[in-house]
Amino acid sequence: MLDELGISLKAREKAPDVIAWDAKRGWLFLMEAASTHGPVDVTRKNELHELFSEQWDKIVLVSCFPDRKTMQKYLALLAWETEAWCADTPDHMMHFNGSRFMGPYGE
Repeated sequence: MLDELGISLKAREKAPDVIAWDAKRGWLFLMEAASTHGPVDVTRKNELHELFSEQWDKIVLVSCFPDRKTMQKYLALLAWETEAWCADTPDHMMHFNGSRFMGPYGE
């Protein structure tokens, strides 16, 4: 699927924890397990931008947490224009402000 989307990850250690493709919307979700590797902060957002620069207009960045209590520890670090998801409330997502409610932001 990565080949079909034109994604070549040369630096595997920099890859996100989960990559998911929403074919219906044309969105590429890059998800980080925040409690093990840290959330999508400004530094991580820039790293992911470098890795996925050709797909950036399709990217949705998500920090994943086991619960809101864990998310609270990282709240001040989360980059703007990203999403936060908690496993204990899987039907909800928090959006960190931007020009859109949710979706890719492009360049």
